[in-house]
Amino acid sequence: MTKQAWQTDIDFDKGGKQTGFIRLPYSGHDDAWGVVPVPIAVISNGQGPTVILQGGNHGDEYEGPIILGEIVRDLDPGSISGRLIIVPAINLPAVNAGQRVSPIDGLNFNRTFPGDPLGSPTMQLSSLVNDFLFPMAHAFVDLHSGGSSLSIIPSAIIDPSDDPALNGKFENAAAAFDAPMTVIISNRGDPRTSTASAVRAGLVTVGTELGGAGTVSPDAVRICRKGVHNLLRHFGLMEGSPTRTDSRFPESVYELTARAHHLSEDDGVFEPLHNLGAEVRAGQAAGRVHFLSDPRRAPKQLNFATDGILYGLRHPGRVRAGNCCMVVASRCPA
Repeated sequence: MTKQAWQTDIDFDKGGKQTGFIRLPYSGHDDAWGVVPVPIAVISNGQGPTVILQGGNHGDEYEGPIILGEIVRDLDPGSISGRLIIVPAINLPAVNAGQRVSPIDGLNFNRTFPGDPLGSPTMQLSSLVNDFLFPMAHAFVDLHSGGSSLSIIPSAIIDPSDDPALNGKFENAAAAFDAPMTVIISNRGDPRTSTASAVRAGLVTVGTELGGAGTVSPDAVRICRKGVHNLLRHFGLMEGSPTRTDSRFPESVYELTARAHHLSEDDGVFEPLHNLGAEVRAGQAAGRVHFLSDPRRAPKQLNFATDGILYGLRHPGRVRAGNCCMVVASRCPA
């Protein structure tokens, strides 16, 4: 078995609250024997499930890390039964840079699973989660927001499994989170995400998308705070039942189909014609790409390719060919 390069002083079997770091060796230009110090906390008490709470998968998504920091500081170990493994800023180089990908190796952490224990820092991180943390856990919560390029309706996310029984557990957990929407997202079938890897490991897996546009939304922070505590109750770590107050689209679970993502075919500035949450129809005018450097050129119209709810909108306005401008979530068949 290949030995990992990272080290930590955390004892994952010890009771109480521990805070510390996982240290990934990183020898960059300005530091011959440096490390990347990824913050981690373990809060454990008595018997119960192990739940991993992860934030900072992308460094420009802030609500999750904010709420997980609150839990690290404020949660009394005596209030839970089980073990919480909290990694509030897993992709620390990207978090410190406020960007989606790591500035060290240019990799998107959420497209590197299962990773490589002796690879670049990002590959080591995904290997750490996949090979070391997942085998200890019963459930995995991955807190995302829309990042700098999208504004998204706050939602609980299901990464689907081939196992119907496991999918039922996912739906129950997503409902307990109590976001305005629950959406099935398979990331266009990409198997290299943290949630896809957690699903393969058999963990009860819940993701989120909470706001975005590179900002911190007060509503999204509130939804995230309530949702995480709801999940702790749902998983049996805390007493009580989840509170239900935020579901605004309760008719069904939604999904992102093959026609969900609407891409620009040109470089320009994108003008949306609808607000988030609007009911839209296939063929309806969705937005326009403007060519500001050539006012003689008429804007290019984009049309919706499917019926549903306008779930995500591009930020900022400037786009390149291939950029995602809009995302439509469609109701799953009954």
